[in-house]
Amino acid sequence: MIDFTLFFEEQLRLIESIPYRHKRYLYDQIDWDERCLLITGQRGVGKTTMILQHLKEHHRDDTSALYISVDNPYFRNISLYEFAMEFEKFGGEILYIDEIHKYHEWSSHIKSLYDTSRLKLIISGSSMIQISKQQADLSRRVVPYRLANLSFREYLRFKNIADFEVCSLEEILSDHISVAGRIIKKIKPLVHFREYLRGGCYPFMIERERSYTHHLIGIINQILEVDMPYATNIKYAQIDKIKKLVYLLSISVPIKPNISKLAASIDVSRPTLIEYLHYLELGSLINTVNHKARGYGVLSKPDKLLMYNTNLMHAISHNADKGTQREVFFVNQIKSADYNTPKLVDERILLAQEGDFLIAGKYTVEVEGKGKSFDQIKDKENTYIAADDIEVGYGNKIPLWIFGFMY
Repeated sequence: MIDFTLFFEEQLRLIESIPYRHKRYLYDQIDWDERCLLITGQRGVGKTTMILQHLKEHHRDDTSALYISVDNPYFRNISLYEFAMEFEKFGGEILYIDEIHKYHEWSSHIKSLYDTSRLKLIISGSSMIQISKQQADLSRRVVPYRLANLSFREYLRFKNIADFEVCSLEEILSDHISVAGRIIKKIKPLVHFREYLRGGCYPFMIERERSYTHHLIGIINQILEVDMPYATNIKYAQIDKIKKLVYLLSISVPIKPNISKLAASIDVSRPTLIEYLHYLELGSLINTVNHKARGYGVLSKPDKLLMYNTNLMHAISHNADKGTQREVFFVNQIKSADYNTPKLVDERILLAQEGDFLIAGKYTVEVEGKGKSFDQIKDKENTYIAADDIEVGYGNKIPLWIFGFMY
């Protein structure tokens, strides 16, 4: 018989130490009443904190709810399925399961628990590369959510600088002057925006400000050295080549890649490079953007490559190109705001025929510095400039930083 006392003692210790003042944007979007939830996201974005906040708020003194992390050595010697069934037998109703990707064949255990028990399951995992391998088996049972890195709006809130409401893309495009006016009454956004781009995308910035870059490098290495070899057929000896690829992306201007040349630069074949790029995107180290109707298979060539966020660029290199940072930020915020909109094909942001990006199949946006004139686009419907280094825009010229208020 399993003694649950130690697990409840550990749970109490965790929820007593968990920060409760600020919650991630996703907390209020999740339907916590669903029978089985799967919350994914890059390491360090706050998934564990979020589920512990929910446990603390709703089940603090309730022994029918239990948090476990399956990277605990205990679960090397006991079946997750058997543990959960035993928990239910002794009055368990809700099981919060963290670090699910570290449990071998986890999807079969979750599937069996869903089918044979009445437990509510709230599951979290960081290795999206590993999770993607098994998640399809649970498509009819699990409601998935993905937690993005901090938006610029959340950064301001978590740093206790100011608290602002979310703005939709449509509100930003149509009413950006009023939106900016409300914000600049309280803060100087450009000062904080520079800090955010360098070191504000992850909640651990608060307690690990001095070691922030070191911690980010650790996350990158964990994804490359642990997640990728474990979940794929990539040999560990190839990881140095992938690290070189990530470094090249971090220092480059926005790449519309010549796949053959890029493959040659790291000494791999073209198909191998495309496979690596697929896993890097799954691991939230890069973002890719395509033209419309380009094909969506795993082995389709991406039309543009960018780092996942600007903090990763700065952690890897001291020579981050400013123009690249602008596009990295813009793509990251547009994609992140739309992660949990159900879709068969993701066409939220595409490469535009004229301009940089086509958003929602309707809006063309050029991402530029403050000196960019919009004379050439002023008569074009639904065409905008997202301009860096300006507090307030005019006409169809919008401050770039405002796009960080969409979630």
